Amino acid sequence: MSQDVLITETNRRQLQQIIAGLSDGVILLELDQTILWANDAALAMHGVGQISDLGANAQEYAKRFALRYRNNHPVPADHYPISRVARGETFSDVLVEVMSEQDQERTWVHSVRSMVLANSAGDPESLVLIMDDVTEWASAEQRFEKTFNANPAPAVICRLSDLRYIKVNSGFLEMSGYARDQVIGVSTYELDILEGAERKDLAIERLREHATIPQMQAELKLPDGSSKQVIVAGQPLELNDEDCMLFSFVDMEPRHKAEVALRQSEERFAKAFRLTPVPILVCSAADQVVMDVNEAFLDTLAYPSEEVLGKTIAEIDFVHDKGARTRLFAALEKTGSLDRIDVRVRKKDTELIDCAVSADTVNIQDSPCYLLVLMDITDRKRTELELVAAIEEVMKDASWFSRTLIEKLANVKNVNSPKLPSVSFTDLTARERDVLGLICEGLADKEIAARLKLAPNTVRNHVSTVYSKLDVHSRSEAIVWARERGLFAAEWRPKGQR
Repeated sequence: MSQDVLITETNRRQLQQIIAGLSDGVILLELDQTILWANDAALAMHGVGQISDLGANAQEYAKRFALRYRNNHPVPADHYPISRVARGETFSDVLVEVMSEQDQERTWVHSVRSMVLANSAGDPESLVLIMDDVTEWASAEQRFEKTFNANPAPAVICRLSDLRYIKVNSGFLEMSGYARDQVIGVSTYELDILEGAERKDLAIERLREHATIPQMQAELKLPDGSSKQVIVAGQPLELNDEDCMLFSFVDMEPRHKAEVALRQSEERFAKAFRLTPVPILVCSAADQVVMDVNEAFLDTLAYPSEEVLGKTIAEIDFVHDKGARTRLFAALEKTGSLDRIDVRVRKKDTELIDCAVSADTVNIQDSPCYLLVLMDITDRKRTELELVAAIEEVMKDASWFSRTLIEKLANVKNVNSPKLPSVSFTDLTARERDVLGLICEGLADKEIAARLKLAPNTVRNHVSTVYSKLDVHSRSEAIVWARERGLFAAEWRPKGQR
């Protein structure tokens, strides 16, 4: 064995001893592409236990292991790192995914570089592949990539070394209308996402300092030449060992359109509220404090605005019957709306007017409120009362009153309007029910007193109490009230038909 061969073998053994314990994987090849040696780290990175499992040479290695680039494209056999170094190429940081044909469930990611060792004469003597296992890093990067692409929040990533966009997610493309190739590789000078930013100088300063860019409004130029209002923020991050800036966006266009629509709706409501000739009042649902009234309300009830706004309904006290007011708001709280409820209203000058009240629940500045509409039906009521008074005159002797006429009177009194929840028949005392029954028979107070063996004053007191509880004001109204509830049906018939 020549001296040169001895020296070569000695150097090779020393080299193997040096690199055997390295964490980097190392594979040595002869110039004829024969795999000469590999350390334990290189074997572990391929999931094998001995050098022969790698294959005898570069061709056998290519049969036992499938390599892919990071974009999932397969690596041709003649472009495998082991084949390239066998041709004497030198390269660095080649990223490949390695999968064993024997165990396709297991995949590694290697960052590979090559070396060509020369002898003392400068001629190539050995070929070296050095690889790092970057599987964990690649997995984390893949998770980031998936998360970034799946995130519905629009975002782009800019490389800070040359201020070019290297990543864009579908959220940004959908929001802006740009195609991917209109963003990737483009510089921030061509696509200035900070154009129109309210604090652009601060954003540029933070960008130069590789520091966080706070949220700010900006105007994003779109490919069709229009623009869109957005909120933009920047967060520095490191990607592929490069300093980058992640820009995220919030599309303000839907909110802007909603605000415009809301403002237009509020303007239309305000105009209708002011110009409507029917009295309207808005109060809070919680405490019934008046928030707003229209001019028709002030004119109809003769109140100045300062005596209404900020006051509670109880303080203004314009509902004549406190019980009716309580029942009205109790029903409104329970059902949320009312339709044409008869209520007697007192003007500031104490004049009473009859109103049909409709109400609904509305939200104003996220607070529930009641909207009350009052329609003055005083003239209609007066006409009805005149008719009732005329009938009442002849009802002094109601014994001959036919059932048909009683029903017509009920229809006149009903006026096709719903009533507030009121007292029921069972709320009357036994004596009051007796008195109501005799009223329905057409008996006068003296006759009732004689029938029940009571003093006339006692009967009058009972009649007054019945009127108050039933919220009626005359015998005919009491008869109608009983008729509507199907009470004392026999008493309405003429005496000869009982």
